[in-house]
Amino acid sequence: MTSPTTHSEAAATPGSSPLLEVRGLSTAYGIGKIGRHQEVAALTDVDLTIGRGEVLGLVGESGSGKTTFARTLVYLERPTAGTVSIDGEVMPKHPSSARLREHRRKVQMIFQDPYSSLDPFHTVKNTITQPLRAFNIVPRRKERAEVEDLLNQVGLTPVKDFLERYPHELSGGQRQRVGIARALAARPRLLIADEPTSMLDVSIRLTIMNVLLDLQKSHGLSLIFITHDLAAARYVSERVAIMYAGRLVEIGPAPEVLGAPRHPYTMLLRDAVPDPGQHGLARIRADERGEPPDLTALPPGCAFAPRCSFARDECLVEFPSWRRAGENHEVRCILVEEESS
Repeated sequence: MTSPTTHSEAAATPGSSPLLEVRGLSTAYGIGKIGRHQEVAALTDVDLTIGRGEVLGLVGESGSGKTTFARTLVYLERPTAGTVSIDGEVMPKHPSSARLREHRRKVQMIFQDPYSSLDPFHTVKNTITQPLRAFNIVPRRKERAEVEDLLNQVGLTPVKDFLERYPHELSGGQRQRVGIARALAARPRLLIADEPTSMLDVSIRLTIMNVLLDLQKSHGLSLIFITHDLAAARYVSERVAIMYAGRLVEIGPAPEVLGAPRHPYTMLLRDAVPDPGQHGLARIRADERGEPPDLTALPPGCAFAPRCSFARDECLVEFPSWRRAGENHEVRCILVEEESS
């Protein structure tokens, strides 16, 4: 049986090392009062490799661990186990402030909410200038030119009309463009877009996705595009990874995973998409198959088993290992092993 990391390694440029390597990554949160302490297993034993210049879609419903994964990669949350490596350099368990700053220069994040992710007291110019200074990107005499160039790249033109505006003077789409420009200002190697279009009007979502793709290509970036929207994931991504209850359960080429999913959870996500032929009603409603598990008390076997119509007794005992479902396509489900035998 193969490891899911072979996908990203294959996607990397031949002869080059991968950009991002994640091994056994876990993140847990402590909750509760003294004497009643509990841990939320938000992320459990995630292995993933991202090639240079690759676009990966990370898909799952709310509470699946997508944002925790993103925040852990940027070290806004500290992992409880496992490692994160960029360019072959492993982040230490307790990084110094200098090491953390260098890591965050290479890995930048675009946040979901363009309304709360910008400081309301800073102009657009000041917002984008901050990372330029924090990471010593350009001399101060060149900062304005750099800011203007970044605004032009994200489509906020004419530039002079936006430099001195505050966030409340911008639309949601314009604010998200500022967030993208701010992330680009650090000249990162990896860009993580956490649900970047979910809070925007439908009319602007495609435009923002195209902005991200154009910038990814022109800058040679690797991109992790986090979403619960399967159509957006298929449009943007080369590969797709499906996450459920803090674990990856399926990973492979986007058309294959989303067009012909093999894990029952991915099938559920696909079938929950409204079908225009049925007057906008979902073919299968997610709540008809139960609710996501309690992350403070995950079952010993497959966390999706209680919601799975194909579940068997063995699913409740042990979490499945990876099974090959096709070229560069792997699934953590016993059904795939039976189908391929």
